Amino acid sequence: MRKVSVVDDKVAAAWAPMTTIERSAPTDRTRPKTADASTVARSLTVTVVGNENLERILRMLARLVSVGYLVYFVVLLPPIMVKSARLDAWWTPLAVATVFGFGLLPGMLSFRSDTRPMRLCAAAAAVAFLLAIVTWPLAWKGPDLAASDAFWLAAFPGLASLAAIVAWPIWLTATHLVSGCVGVMAITAVARGGSSISMLPTEIAFTIMFCTLFVGGAAMAIRTGKLLDFTTESTHRAAASAAAQRARTVERKRIDALIHDNVLSALLAAARGQPEFLVGPLARSALAGLDPLSTQNEPNRLFAVEEAIAHLRAAAADADEQATFDIFSDDIAGLDKLAADGIRTIGSAIAEALRNSRLHAGDSAMRAVTVHLTEHVLKIDVIDDGIGFDPTSIAPHRLGIAVSIVGRMRGLPGGSASVQSRHGVGTLIHLEWALQ
Repeated sequence: MRKVSVVDDKVAAAWAPMTTIERSAPTDRTRPKTADASTVARSLTVTVVGNENLERILRMLARLVSVGYLVYFVVLLPPIMVKSARLDAWWTPLAVATVFGFGLLPGMLSFRSDTRPMRLCAAAAAVAFLLAIVTWPLAWKGPDLAASDAFWLAAFPGLASLAAIVAWPIWLTATHLVSGCVGVMAITAVARGGSSISMLPTEIAFTIMFCTLFVGGAAMAIRTGKLLDFTTESTHRAAASAAAQRARTVERKRIDALIHDNVLSALLAAARGQPEFLVGPLARSALAGLDPLSTQNEPNRLFAVEEAIAHLRAAAADADEQATFDIFSDDIAGLDKLAADGIRTIGSAIAEALRNSRLHAGDSAMRAVTVHLTEHVLKIDVIDDGIGFDPTSIAPHRLGIAVSIVGRMRGLPGGSASVQSRHGVGTLIHLEWALQ
């Protein structure tokens, strides 16, 4: 293994036993030769939450629906067998298979990453319930039920509407609920031979109101999930925008340094009539610094390995000048160039990790950045020996890690990030980029 710009040999192993990081003097930082605020801002793309909370609620409802269908099947199996003699032989097996079969599927499919099959089966369960009501008169042959008895479909119209709300919008679910309640009470009145026809409006109203309690609760849960998704996505976008603004500020500082250190020095030397052997190198250095700016908007811009390392070092230095910076390289003979957007994204994640450490790790905390580069992967550890924290207890509104580090790295193809921390020991943020 070849070691470049070694600052502290203990940094690479500092977090494995979680002992105190020993610190040495910071190294010299070399600023990268490319700086472009718009490109850096584009590199701050993060993965948004999307419908994560809504889908979680729909999965829970689908499992509740399937458990309900299973319970009702077990409880209603004896009445189903008894009343099958009053119907044509084809209806009961078909109705039971479709109504309960489709009802059990959404819960099973809720464990898949794609929710579309789950929602399709929930819709099929809702439709199957209505079809059973519609086809019942075709198969009914009597004799009539007792006035106190009811047909088994009347036991769970609300459960079928809960299946509908997993797949359909609220208005369509409400239509299903009313249709199902009216239908099951109507066929129950017919099965009783019309003996309870006078009570039919009251029974329909009661059934609708009773089922609405559960369907309405599910509707509110779905609405809450949608609002939470919208709020979370808006907050993440605001955090990403703030991170982009910070990146623009850093780029402005780098360009200011380039103008001051190179361009103005060359112009001042020329204005004072300095000899050509002094002015020439200054001018060439200034032009070399300005040349990359002309290619800043190229979509396939590449960094040389040295330029990429310089960018990462500068990003760390801008965030914390006292942090140590180590680079370890191994088997990089075939590695000539690295995608500039990827390096900028990782540099921004390093800077955010160091800024978070400076804010929360404590005044006496020491920080170190360790870069491991091979031909196939770039790995970076940002370590501190501060007070530490519990990663599972971070408040939802604290987005420095979720958006600016983890989200930013997940938005990079082949990128990933992980956070480890313990109270009183310190924090390790691991960044990894598979080089393609």
